[in-house]
Amino acid sequence: MRSAAKEMTTAMESEDYSVREACWGNMHVEYGVFKSRKDMTPLLKGLPGDRCQSDHWGYVLKGGLRVNYPDREEVIRAGDMYHIEPNHTGTIEAGTEYVEFSPEDRYHETMEAIGRNLKAMGGKP
Repeated sequence: MRSAAKEMTTAMESEDYSVREACWGNMHVEYGVFKSRKDMTPLLKGLPGDRCQSDHWGYVLKGGLRVNYPDREEVIRAGDMYHIEPNHTGTIEAGTEYVEFSPEDRYHETMEAIGRNLKAMGGKP
């Protein structure tokens, strides 16, 4: 199975970011490009502990991510492969480009919360 980034479905898009997606069986595939810094914490409100409950595996092409767990912070930089455990929040740094894989069911739970919170914030994080 394969997907070219430009052929993937647009999940979210603004002048500051673009997130494209595909579903491969039970796995969600995401390609994200963020021009400016985005704190994802406010978008996770309403999930258990107001934190994402999904695992994510990926690779950072450019930029970086800061992942916050209740007991620690991890910094993921360009060139890093990663596994993000459930029960996290995070920040996507300006100029970040990544590819990420997540279990489809958990991803959709998270995206439902993000969608509700984006709407409550007027459409922009």
